[in-house]
Amino acid sequence: MSARIRVHMALALTMSAAAAGAQEEHQHHEHAQHQAHHASHGDQRTESERAHVPPPPPKYVMRDMSEEEMAEMMGMDDTAPFGMVLFDQFEWRDADAGDTLGWDGRLWYGNDYDKALLKTEGERTDSEYEGSAELLWDHVISRWWSVQAGVAHDFGEGPSRTWAAFGVQGLAPYWFEVEALMYAGEEGRTAANFSAEYEMFLTQRLVLQPKVELSAYGKDDAANGVGSGFSDAELALRLRYEIRREFAPYIGVLWSRKFGETADLARAEGNDADDVQFVAGLRVWF
Repeated sequence: MSARIRVHMALALTMSAAAAGAQEEHQHHEHAQHQAHHASHGDQRTESERAHVPPPPPKYVMRDMSEEEMAEMMGMDDTAPFGMVLFDQFEWRDADAGDTLGWDGRLWYGNDYDKALLKTEGERTDSEYEGSAELLWDHVISRWWSVQAGVAHDFGEGPSRTWAAFGVQGLAPYWFEVEALMYAGEEGRTAANFSAEYEMFLTQRLVLQPKVELSAYGKDDAANGVGSGFSDAELALRLRYEIRREFAPYIGVLWSRKFGETADLARAEGNDADDVQFVAGLRVWF
């Protein structure tokens, strides 16, 4: 190797080392400026961000596997049966007729696609009561919706009525939970019920829940105080505090009104066609 080449190589190595040193010094200077900036302006991160420790990278690369293998490994069997009991409402109501106990609950058992569903709701004032119970089969037909079919039974001071029930339940746009059911009963009786509710999380524990419910009947049933057509509407607003997700006391207000011939039948019995009630209760599930 010639002397000239050796000189050029030495110069190149010297310049490379100088450039590396300059770059390292520049990075050190930027890091020092960054630390000085935080020191002068304060750490802008939250407490949880400062306490966060990132997890170590995975030691092993997951191999390719089928959906069945993935579901089994992660315990994600959509056909595995499980159940739930929920009392969405168990409450005291300050009604015109006096203190009233109201309830709205459901129990179901099945898997992600098919369930047996038992629903009950009603109210009791002194010795008077009225309510309903429904036993339905629930089958998922899309990501957000399912169809329901079964039997329903209304009970109260008047004659009991039994119906065949069918309809849909699901999550509408903007996260409204919707139920719409049709009923067919004895002697050509028909009925329909629609309800929609929304859960607004004011905080992680404080939840505001508006709900609207509408009912209609195909023919008169004077013995039960029901007229044909659009019969009644109910609008409620409840505010609950979730001590735990499974246990939440709440307060609220409920407005109800009867329409048409149903309102006339109520007035004939000496009752008001509309009523405003203050409520206090408990929402529990397990």
